[in-house]
Amino acid sequence: MKKVLLAMTIALCLTGTTKAQTVAVTGATIIDGNGGTPIHDGVIVINDKRIAAVGPRSSVSVPAGAQEIRVNGKYVLPGLMDANVHLIHWMNWDHIEFLARYENQLEPLIEEAAQTSLKYGVTTVFDSMGPLRPLMRVRDRINKGEVIGSRMYVAGNIVGFRAVFDIDSIRSASIPFQERYNKMFEENMGPDLAWMTPEQVKEETRKYIALGIDFLKYGVTGDGFPINSEIGQSAVLRFSPEQQRAMIEECHKAGIIVQTHQSSIESLREALETGVDMVQHGSHTGPTPMPESTLQMFLSKKVYSGIQTNTQRKTKLQLEHAQHEFPPDPLRAQSIRAQHENEVRMIKAGVPMLLATDAGVNDPDIYASRSDYQKLDWMLVLGEGHYLWMRAMVEQGMAPMTVIQSATKNIAAAYHKLDQMGTLEPGKFADLIVVDADPLQDIENMRKLSLVIKEGKVIDTKALPLNPILTSEAAKNPGLVRMK
Repeated sequence: MKKVLLAMTIALCLTGTTKAQTVAVTGATIIDGNGGTPIHDGVIVINDKRIAAVGPRSSVSVPAGAQEIRVNGKYVLPGLMDANVHLIHWMNWDHIEFLARYENQLEPLIEEAAQTSLKYGVTTVFDSMGPLRPLMRVRDRINKGEVIGSRMYVAGNIVGFRAVFDIDSIRSASIPFQERYNKMFEENMGPDLAWMTPEQVKEETRKYIALGIDFLKYGVTGDGFPINSEIGQSAVLRFSPEQQRAMIEECHKAGIIVQTHQSSIESLREALETGVDMVQHGSHTGPTPMPESTLQMFLSKKVYSGIQTNTQRKTKLQLEHAQHEFPPDPLRAQSIRAQHENEVRMIKAGVPMLLATDAGVNDPDIYASRSDYQKLDWMLVLGEGHYLWMRAMVEQGMAPMTVIQSATKNIAAAYHKLDQMGTLEPGKFADLIVVDADPLQDIENMRKLSLVIKEGKVIDTKALPLNPILTSEAAKNPGLVRMK
């Protein structure tokens, strides 16, 4: 009976007119994202896209005429966020057949990924590396309500990176084909930037910002000469401190944040010292664990860190493979141990950490080529990655409440969006999820998702993605003829 009532209520919400409606979500325990005591038998009043009121039933009443969604006994949380996704996944564009097959379908692929993310309760994503203009076009369609999907913020290419093709690329790709892809990704902010003066870097950054990026990400270290290609670690410094400050100054002048890709202990220190707002994979320092002085710099400068972590069993398997592969790779094993040690210390120190999976929708052919060991607890999959991240962080000592904040409030604060989202408070976007059991008792209960609301609208998650391409049965079954 309760399920029938909930379904009828949702149907009313979905079939209403375009006129602003008042909706009340009632009966659940509210975990509002601020870290305080959960609100039992709570009421959330939604007016159009925004939250109008939040509190216990004793202090917040259901307005007359409001459509009521009763979720008694369940748990309501802010819509989840992912601080680092790739809606066109970087693992796909390493393969020539993907690039050739989908050159003219990037926007449908981005829509599919944004809808896959929303299907699993991630209402906002931050795409930190991808083809800028296709990403912006899909972002704008979602913002206008023309397309359903997670709310998107985009950076385009990682500034200074090679984009898709470099001198060592597969020779079977024609030069015009390579040039088209590189131009689409780099937008004049590729490797050539490293040769410029700080003033020239500043001018190019100003032009890039004017294209419409939401934030900027640059590579302190490069993407060449990795000591471990699987986690993209490199010790090669790409930009001088003066060049980095030039980019940061222009971005802050324009009111957008700056984050970095870095993968060595010195590149991390340099990023923190030059004044970035956020670092991605801040626990990846190569074979050298993070010095205490660097850890304290996170705290003193109040820099947020996206974390790409691993579950305990994944870490154990990684170490076993590093120790038994031929020839042995001692640097890889040391890097894995250093990463784990860094994450435990960062948690204990209270460094503000962000759920950041690096995930996307993977081409089934490319995914099938991965070994069973690589697929185990693989965080690079939208829809599964954020659940694995939460489990991994609890295993390393993070409290479930902090895990939830790392997937909501912290991300909103890091991207300077906390006035609009990240917690369940009046005036903010009505982005919320409902789960069937208490995630503070067991973080795995986050998987028990029963309702997703974005900007006050109930999402039909079973229908997503609307136009499956990489997730279609034809794509997943290599024996079927591809229709896309």
